[in-house]
Amino acid sequence: MAATTTTLPTSGEILKQLKALGSPSTKKVLTAHGAPEPFYGVKVGDMKPIQKKIKKDYKLSLELFDSGISDAMYLAGLIADEDKMTKKDLRHWAEKATWSMITEYAVSWVAAESRYGMELALEWIESPKENIACAGWCTLGHIAALKVDKDLDLQLYKGLIERVGKTIHAAPNRVRYCMNGFVLQAGAYITSLTDLAVKTGKAMGKIHVDQGGTACQVPSIPEYIKKMEARGPLGKKKKTVRC
Repeated sequence: MAATTTTLPTSGEILKQLKALGSPSTKKVLTAHGAPEPFYGVKVGDMKPIQKKIKKDYKLSLELFDSGISDAMYLAGLIADEDKMTKKDLRHWAEKATWSMITEYAVSWVAAESRYGMELALEWIESPKENIACAGWCTLGHIAALKVDKDLDLQLYKGLIERVGKTIHAAPNRVRYCMNGFVLQAGAYITSLTDLAVKTGKAMGKIHVDQGGTACQVPSIPEYIKKMEARGPLGKKKKTVRC
């Protein structure tokens, strides 16, 4: 008896699924947070069954990302095969990301899990382009959450935390948010740097970021790390940062 094979949907078929899953209420919320057209307004939870079916597919993820449709770009980050992503692919994604949800999640997730994460993150944080710099700081934070400490350059991370403490208030708007997030993740997932992260967070004080009139707040590093510690031990690494 011949073995059955599962035919995965094409990018066109997935776009049709996403369009059907879109809702005006979700679209309204995402618009308020800065999502540009074109996009359908699909809840992340509604993408999960599609992700579960596909698992990982390099070619499909590239096609979905290049659609320019925000929902599809986010899904691309969920299904990308990090082992097959090239530096060219990742740089292209960082350049073409349409807004913060794509830059700070889809792009930086895949970069952090790839073999090029650290190299590209250090390249990106030097970029004068706000979205590229954001991708770099988020990638560095995700790497801290993923890699065991012995595989991290702890002196480099120490220096980067200190750099944020000195420069964050002069950084572009969204970069400030991502820098703050980097220090938070470094402090939460690298226990030898927790005290430095908390001290730096206190010294930085309130970080002002224009979030477009939404209710989103910039997390307080000392408070957030304290809450994480209450939920479980700090330093517990993640298997994946995609969600």
